[in-house]
Amino acid sequence: MQTDKPREACGIFGVFAREDMDVARVMYYGLYALQHRGQESAGIATSAGGEITCKKGMGLVGEVFDHNSFEKLGGRMAIGHVRYSTTGDSVPENAQPLVTRYAAGKMALAHNGNLTNAGSLARELIDKGAVFQTSTDSEIIAFIIAKEYAAGSTIEEAITLAMKRLQGAYSLLIMLEDKLIALRDPWGFRPLCIGDLDGSTVVASESCALDTVGAKFVRDVKPGEVVIIDNGGMTARQVRTDCQSSLCVFEYIYFARPDSVIDGISVYEARLEAGRLLARQAKAEADAVIGVPDSGIDAAIGYAQESGIPYAIGFVKNAYVGRTFIRPNQDQREAGVRIKLNPLKETVRGKRIVMVDDSIVRGTTSARIIRLLRQAGAKEVHMRVSSPSFLHPCYYGTDVGTHKELTAYRNSLEALCKKIGADSLDFLDVSGLSDMLGGRKVFCNACFTGNYPVRSEKETQQ
Repeated sequence: MQTDKPREACGIFGVFAREDMDVARVMYYGLYALQHRGQESAGIATSAGGEITCKKGMGLVGEVFDHNSFEKLGGRMAIGHVRYSTTGDSVPENAQPLVTRYAAGKMALAHNGNLTNAGSLARELIDKGAVFQTSTDSEIIAFIIAKEYAAGSTIEEAITLAMKRLQGAYSLLIMLEDKLIALRDPWGFRPLCIGDLDGSTVVASESCALDTVGAKFVRDVKPGEVVIIDNGGMTARQVRTDCQSSLCVFEYIYFARPDSVIDGISVYEARLEAGRLLARQAKAEADAVIGVPDSGIDAAIGYAQESGIPYAIGFVKNAYVGRTFIRPNQDQREAGVRIKLNPLKETVRGKRIVMVDDSIVRGTTSARIIRLLRQAGAKEVHMRVSSPSFLHPCYYGTDVGTHKELTAYRNSLEALCKKIGADSLDFLDVSGLSDMLGGRKVFCNACFTGNYPVRSEKETQQ
């Protein structure tokens, strides 16, 4: 079901305990809460007595870690990572946290986002003798920090100097032997927040992970800010203020969990409002509104509230189909979709249906779902999408890298409607994004408009 969605790069989670705490177990539950952000690999690194220990592997959090794992991951400080590869192959050596040596000892790093100048930075480092062990841009960040430190800077100064060279999206957790450092790129593309757990400090990609471990939300890390957590407490330094804040709007549309609050805005409320706006912008004559699980459901409820058309459960989702599900061959694709998502015949039979989903990227899954609705007896299927048309690649941490992957770029609205087999099709207007976010004007919507906050080396290769 996820092959037709843009997928996030990863999620990160960190803990600095100020008293005895089973840090590895807290990490486990925190990463579990962020599993939706990456399902290819998971890892935890802990620091105890000046030594960093790391366990990571391919698979889900529950597949990589068991009870025996916690006994080997002691300490008062830890960072963790769940990964979906957007740069670098999906192989064990690219799993994070990345643990490396620098002049003062060991450093562990966990990264969410993509650098847009990774190619030129890598070539520069290789020309100076660097040898990379992974194919991720995260290792480039670690190299630059280590290089700046070796030149005579403190680790805080080295990170500050590195931030002036890095372009693109990077929410980072860096763990040294005695401190935890959190930072967010000056555009703020990806979220990062801080919580308090009985006097200990927790940092996470989303606030839902703070809730899961029982931490109280304190605040978001600001774009361009470096937060240092050690035995002396927590200090913050605003390193860069020269960039326009550009949080990815797709965090609200699809990436984040609905129970998260990002930069002061509820993801759930944003999705409800997107559905309400869509109902005003793209009316339909219908008997029921249904949502495509999971992220289309909130917008569908909003559409129903605004339109007055009753909301109904249109699909039953198989909750037990995980990442190990064998993809069907060409002749079995409808069966493959039905294994994960099956229409509720009693809801759709003989009715005109508004089907709300959060996005159309490649279009293949939308077409299969609409065919299933018709097979279940739907009289009409009107598809409404709670985001604008996905027209441009994203260079900041999703897996959509070229125009040729985007069906809305290749097809007119009418042609796309026919291609997916809908009776009508419409998208949320770009102008509705600000209203969806309660009037917020500043965010990244480049995937819809092509207005990139920061240039990427890949743009010239399109």
